[in-house]
Amino acid sequence: MRILIVEDTADLSDAVQRHLRGQGHAVDCAATRDEAEAAWDVTEYDAVLLDLGLPDGSGLQLLRARRARGDRTPVLIATARDQISDRIAGLDAGADDYVVKPYDLDELAARLRAHARRAGGDPAAQVSLGEFRMDRAGGRLFLGQEEIRLTSREWAVLDALVGARGRVLSRQALEERLYAFDDEIAGNAVEVYVSRLRAKLGAEVIETRRGLGYLVP
Repeated sequence: MRILIVEDTADLSDAVQRHLRGQGHAVDCAATRDEAEAAWDVTEYDAVLLDLGLPDGSGLQLLRARRARGDRTPVLIATARDQISDRIAGLDAGADDYVVKPYDLDELAARLRAHARRAGGDPAAQVSLGEFRMDRAGGRLFLGQEEIRLTSREWAVLDALVGARGRVLSRQALEERLYAFDDEIAGNAVEVYVSRLRAKLGAEVIETRRGLGYLVP
């Protein structure tokens, strides 16, 4: 997934970023409303974690503006434990969910994944890929009772293709889900990860459409 974290507390933002990147997600961080708007305008995110108190404006105003433009990106707002009114206002403004600070990073990641799946049209956490069973909630892949080990980037490619099942994803679209703005992208990175997945799962799991990209049928 490609995720935007809008949080002006540097330590918290860094912790969330490290945790989500460790799970194979591409994560961009913004500390102000202006930075968030600039990133959001040029990138299609799978989910956004939005703090409401930003140094140059209200996160609530940012959310309302995005929804008014028809943006349906899943948004989780982060609120203080005693700010029930903020949660209500955020949900009324179009937020999909909220987390209360201090929040558990594993729970946050699970909520982001769940909302991204729903937005993609497939909320199911358990998916069949031929003989394989994919646990999209837990980030695990099984053949019978045996777990097939994937790297975080291999998982990210497979999860993106499964989320768009039946549709072709271009190399650029996959790169946007794998890499944040400050990541260095190798020219053949996507091809390498697809090749590794085929070696582990079989060549028929991922199809190549020449000149277009890849798909999971």
